[in-house]
Amino acid sequence: MGKHDLFFDVTTPLGFRIYTTKTYWEYIIAIKHPYLKGMKSDAIATLEAPDFIRRSKVDEDVYLFYREIKYNNKNYHMCVVANKGKGFVITIYITDRIKEGVQIWEKSE
Repeated sequence: MGKHDLFFDVTTPLGFRIYTTKTYWEYIIAIKHPYLKGMKSDAIATLEAPDFIRRSKVDEDVYLFYREIKYNNKNYHMCVVANKGKGFVITIYITDRIKEGVQIWEKSE
């Protein structure tokens, strides 16, 4: 990855950084989840200021960052799934269901 391909690089509340490239973001919005087009700022906010963070039950290096958002005038959660060890975004999606996992961080009111 060249520096010119970096799309965002964010420090999470847990103190580690997560990044994604323009190429990978294009893959997410073109192939995996086209409804995320134009939602870069939501993805960044979900990593920087999530409502809570869970660790995957399957892979302890995988963290799920959740933040409540409005989507089509309803309340949903954006979930950014990231690999802590490698520091990159695995995927991003919008959901009304929270995945199981160990909650390791929660926003204080």
